[in-house]
Parts: sequence; structure tokens; C-alpha cells
Amino acid sequence: MKAVIVALVCASLLLVSCRTNESPEAQVDDLQITAQVKSKLASDVGVSSVTNISVNSTNGVVTLSGQVDSAGIRDKAVTVSKNVPKVVRVVDSLQVVPKPQ
Repeated sequence: MKAVIVALVCASLLLVSCRTNESPEAQVDDLQITAQVKSKLASDVGVSSVTNISVNSTNGVVTLSGQVDSAGIRDKAVTVSKNVPKVVRVVDSLQVVPKPQ
């Protein structure tokens, strides 16, 4: 019985992690895009700002979500992301939440 439960859990995890709307090549491109965006954000925006930014890429569309300290940081994060090769579009879901003084 335990083996059946383990097999069902493993199968459901595999199904959740599969993205059937993308070819394997597109999935690799999206992983590369995500890594490049994260790297560029860390170097151009600053590591302390990037820790609260989540980056996701699907079919070349990059979604930025999370919290940043200012509109300037948000705008810079969007601009940096747009300039990464193979990025088709950037969806800005970042929230500006100023640091408490």
C-alpha cells in the first residue's frame, strides 16, 4: 500500500512539473532567460533589491513579481528584463512598498 501511495505522489509531482504548452527547446530557452534576467537584475539593480523579486519565464514572456522599495527600482527591473535576449515581453506584477524609516 505504501508503494502505491509513493508512486501516486511521484506521478502527480511529475505531472505538475510538466509544461505541455511548450516544446522542450522552449522550456530550455525559458530556463536560460530566467537565469539571465536574475543575473542581470542582481548586477544592474542590486542584490539587496533582487531578493524580493520573483522571475518566471514562459514562451519568452517574463513575469516579475514581488516587492521593491521604489518605483525607480521597479522601472529599472522592467527595463533590464526587457533587454535580455529572447525576451518577448515583460509582465510587471511588482508592488512598490517603501522601507519603513
